Amino acid sequence: MKEIVTCSQMKALDARTIEEMGVPSCVLMERAALKVVEALLPCFKEEERVLVVCGSGNNGGDGIAVARLLHLQGIRAEIYFLGKEERMTAEAARQWKIAENYQVPRVNNPGWDEYTTIVDAIFGVGLARPVEGRYAQIIREMNGATAFKAAVDIPSGVDGDSGLELGIAFRADLTVTFAFRKRGLCFYPGRMYGGRIVVADIGIYAPHDLTAHTRHLEKEDLALLPKRVPYGNKGTFGKVLLVAGSEGMCGAAFLSACAALKAGAGMVRIQTVEENRVPLQTLLPEAMVSCCFEEVENEKMLDWCDVLVIGPGLGVSGKSRERAQWFLTHASETGKPVILDADGLNLLALHEAWKRYLNENVILTPHIGEMSRLCEKKIGEIQGSMVETAAAYSEETRAVCVLKDACTVVADAAGDIYLNISGNAGMATAGSGDVLSGILAAVCCMYLQQGEQSPSAGKKAALGVFLHGICGDLAADKIGIQGMTARDIIRCLPEALRS
Repeated sequence: MKEIVTCSQMKALDARTIEEMGVPSCVLMERAALKVVEALLPCFKEEERVLVVCGSGNNGGDGIAVARLLHLQGIRAEIYFLGKEERMTAEAARQWKIAENYQVPRVNNPGWDEYTTIVDAIFGVGLARPVEGRYAQIIREMNGATAFKAAVDIPSGVDGDSGLELGIAFRADLTVTFAFRKRGLCFYPGRMYGGRIVVADIGIYAPHDLTAHTRHLEKEDLALLPKRVPYGNKGTFGKVLLVAGSEGMCGAAFLSACAALKAGAGMVRIQTVEENRVPLQTLLPEAMVSCCFEEVENEKMLDWCDVLVIGPGLGVSGKSRERAQWFLTHASETGKPVILDADGLNLLALHEAWKRYLNENVILTPHIGEMSRLCEKKIGEIQGSMVETAAAYSEETRAVCVLKDACTVVADAAGDIYLNISGNAGMATAGSGDVLSGILAAVCCMYLQQGEQSPSAGKKAALGVFLHGICGDLAADKIGIQGMTARDIIRCLPEALRS
């Protein structure tokens, strides 16, 4: 797992490194420039001509140093400086003087198409207002050039926290960011504008006493999922009860149940309506189907299962409400893990009092529309504050909040945040969320034998979300993102788990 930082956190870590640890700021700037050059060199072709566009802040200082290092390696590199020299930061002015001493060429009116590579070092992570005027025009011209494009730390015009475009933003093919991935390089469109993102170690580290973290997972983290014990039986690997489906709506129940089985759950039982019995038993004979809803049978099913999924295709009718409320209430009393999804969330939004059934054993999986109904915020407001929205709802309810989007946010009541950067646009397809609910249930089942060694529900949820995205990436490799279906994601589960 790798740390992710906000702009304010990055500034504080930078200051700590300089003031408390004693690393001079000029040393950090030199290391940053070296890392940019290191990432650029493999991208270069013969007869390379590089233009580094620099602002007057420390990001511009990084860029000036990049131009000088390239120049000293015999690469034709030039500086285009935006702004006024008297407004340069101390470190940018130092780099300007060094570049002058080494006679690094400068240009005043660049012909954009004369360059094979353009490096953006105009604004850093501190940009907080829309890009306007001359700066906006220059970025527009940079974007229109045919050159390979690279950004220093973050593309200029991208909000470092939200990833939103501040007026206009540079579209990079490569971004070299320093010390930690910035939150704005996880959310769209910032992640898209960043192109290939390289996180470079320049000697800035987080203190060990952090109590809460924001992280993203990597493929190596799938090794955290417990191995299947060789002496186990189907009961050993977990029993999932799926309260799902309504009349004419059995597809969601099928997809969620199928995903749970493919992800390794030992047994799955679907509690649904009688109309769904035949299609579900035909589609998925590996799952058990129960169409009875009465106290004694419900208690037997609840006692039998290890994890519940409530909501896929359930509907919001009176009967659906009764089913969801009975199982959610009794699961809360017994402390059994619950994944509340889809219509389970819509019912929660309709019945405010149901929040009392939520606790640290519940994982909520709203997309932005469902989140809007849950917290009564406008969709646009949520899109600009994904982390804050998920964290606030988790703090209020004590449940894990999995706020689904192109970059899904997982927040738990302990204050830990996970941003998911696996997956692709092909996963924006009907049933993908149902597949996720089944995967989350299976991941919870994987840890049943670990007892106190088991990670937090938030970490389990983050692993499930990441696994879901990895399956989407495998499906994209096989068939492309156009026309990908939820079942394509399910089919890739064994391969993802094997690797």
